[in-house]
Amino acid sequence: MDEKIKKLNKQAQIYSEEINGITEEISKVIVGQDDLIKKIIVAISAGGHVLLEGVPGLAKTMIVKTLSDAVDGDFCRIQFTPDLLPADIVGTSIYNQKTATFSVEKGPVFANFVLADEINRAPPKVQSALLEAMQEKQITISKKTLALPELFLVLATQNPIESQGTYVLPEAEVDRFMFKLMVDYTGREDEKEIIRRMCAPQIPECKKVATIKELLQIQKFAKTIYLDESIINYITEIVDATRNPKKYGVDVESVIEFGASPRASIYLASGAKANALLCGRGYVIPEDVCAIAKEVLRHRIILSYEAEAEEVKTDELIEKILNAIKVP
Repeated sequence: MDEKIKKLNKQAQIYSEEINGITEEISKVIVGQDDLIKKIIVAISAGGHVLLEGVPGLAKTMIVKTLSDAVDGDFCRIQFTPDLLPADIVGTSIYNQKTATFSVEKGPVFANFVLADEINRAPPKVQSALLEAMQEKQITISKKTLALPELFLVLATQNPIESQGTYVLPEAEVDRFMFKLMVDYTGREDEKEIIRRMCAPQIPECKKVATIKELLQIQKFAKTIYLDESIINYITEIVDATRNPKKYGVDVESVIEFGASPRASIYLASGAKANALLCGRGYVIPEDVCAIAKEVLRHRIILSYEAEAEEVKTDELIEKILNAIKVP
């Protein structure tokens, strides 16, 4: 086993350098969001979709666009609006009068990176059009099932403060996002640097430093990162504590309506592996799980009406659960 771990560590360090190269390239354009960029890269390495939430003007869209600039792949931006239709995303069948046959016109979702900008502005029917794509990596149009690219990632943005003309995302769709990342304001010094860069005669640009093939290799290797049985037990206890907090001595039962789904356990495991890879390790440690726990769980724990009235924060509940579970 030690020999296997050594080999994994050696390979992990090589891939970690490649990943850090992507992160550094993005940081040439994006200022003050280093942790956010790291978490997005972790999600990509694990093959998971990302939901970005923050007030307008925090560079949510620019982060995704810059990421696509750093990777040599297909990028598509879909601006979600109230009048959008499912066919505008996935595509539709078109009738050809000359041949008297139907042909499939693929929608913008057939790309490597799909930016679903302001996803909560479209009605639930349109939002649900992404369900099959995000989970099965395929689209069904007029009884025809079409495969999406091997590397397919949805990065969605939403504005939490504006309610007019917006719709709450269906729980089934929210659960398909691996991470929910909160985009916050930058510090004063970072904001000064933003002004310098954005108001300069030439705005910084991101060059392509990775290919789709390289990212697929990283995703494939991330799955081979060693995950000990004790870490698996640790993950399942964390998720179970969101459903049965009393069993673990956590007094939050009255504020949690529904706990996290089994998909949370899967994403905690795959995300921890990707985090270990980013750190240049071929094995997972408990810190890798804790590093991504809030991002995986915050949108999967459904709070009670009581908790919402008292403005209970989901992140605080997750912190309590992490403190209560014994670290292996």
